Amino acid sequence: MGIKKFKPTTPSRRWMSGPDFSEITKEKPEKSLIVPLKRTGGRNSYGRITVRFRGGGHKRMLRLVDFRRDLLEVPAKVIAIEYDPNRTARIALVEYPDKKKRYILAPVGLNVGDQIISSNEKGIDIKPGNALPIRYIPQGTPVHNIELVKGRGGQIVRGAGSSAQIMAKEGNFAHIKLPSGEVRLIDIDCRATIGQVSNVEHEAVILGKAGRSAWLGRKPNVRGLAMNPVDHPHGGGEGKSGKGNPHPVSPWGQPCKGYKTRKDGRYSDKFIIKRRK
Repeated sequence: MGIKKFKPTTPSRRWMSGPDFSEITKEKPEKSLIVPLKRTGGRNSYGRITVRFRGGGHKRMLRLVDFRRDLLEVPAKVIAIEYDPNRTARIALVEYPDKKKRYILAPVGLNVGDQIISSNEKGIDIKPGNALPIRYIPQGTPVHNIELVKGRGGQIVRGAGSSAQIMAKEGNFAHIKLPSGEVRLIDIDCRATIGQVSNVEHEAVILGKAGRSAWLGRKPNVRGLAMNPVDHPHGGGEGKSGKGNPHPVSPWGQPCKGYKTRKDGRYSDKFIIKRRK
């Protein structure tokens, strides 16, 4: 797993970088674990654009990743590490003794041939890929794919290179430090997977040109300053004029760039010990 640089044969190639895919062991996905992925282009059921600058991009198939890890007390063998176009992390194809196959998020250090297990019992090895309740995970252990509600499956800490840390356990809750720096209370019977999510170098990738962004389904993002007054509060003016507004705002007048939009009195406020920075 590393970053590949390119020779500067064109201006866009000069700074371009990308993953070398050295950890990928299987190119084609498992047919039984993929379904077609319908793209919306940022449009809702009325055909109106509700998310700007989305559309196009390469066609994708959705990999059915097992975030629940609900096949308990049954060891599984890692048979491949694969690329998933729908997420930044790599995924691992695992096979159970009854030949049933599933995809899971691949943590750092998980290799083909390794054995992993998901359990609700104490005494399971604390090694990458094993999933168990937070109750039985030692403090200080890096974890990912963490449940917020028992039995719902992992919902947070799933991006490339991310991991959370168990800071303390108090009563029925554990203090979990998230990648954002937030410290949150999570029920100790919620499950998590040991280790850090794979593809750590993802943040170092430089796309290099607008076309490569378009391949990912991202259309050009136009600055409000470059628009007309009818299109954006920052638009209009003669030449390269300033935005006029003392505070940067969204197209709908909502202050942005540092303005906190989290509503007061959310149900989860009581679970947050320390806010993210």
